[in-house]
Amino acid sequence: MKISVYCIGNLKEKYWSTASDEYMKRIRRFSNIEICEFKEEACEDKPSESVIQKVKDKESRKFLDKVKNTDFCIALDLRGKQMTSVKFSEKLSDVMKGVIGNGKSNIVFFIGGSFGLSDECVSKADLILSMSDMTFPHQMARIILLEQIYRAFKINAGEVYHK
Repeated sequence: MKISVYCIGNLKEKYWSTASDEYMKRIRRFSNIEICEFKEEACEDKPSESVIQKVKDKESRKFLDKVKNTDFCIALDLRGKQMTSVKFSEKLSDVMKGVIGNGKSNIVFFIGGSFGLSDECVSKADLILSMSDMTFPHQMARIILLEQIYRAFKINAGEVYHK
């Protein structure tokens, strides 16, 4: 099973890229994984709510146009369910084993841009996941997600990982 992480924007700072590369290397021990970066939409300073909605719609459409019926989609969104690392590892394992997801063959995570994901994108997800009640920059959210995916594989493999 392949894991894809769809992200709006790229990692501009070297420290984010270094962290991402390290977790990608670690995850590849357990699974095929890829990062798909999509261009951020241009937006004015201090945009109106309608402009923000248009940006979210355009950015999310890029994800929805690429996703397949065989993808189990997980949207990262503040409105989603929060899980412990152990519960997340169990959920990931269930999807990979086909226990949930009706035989879907790939897992796709959606990380929106600065304004998040559109309602349509969130509603199309098989699972809506919230990392925290706190808000993180989307670059940091990518690193946190990769770390949790790696942690999930370690937990499911029965390997110790607590640092």
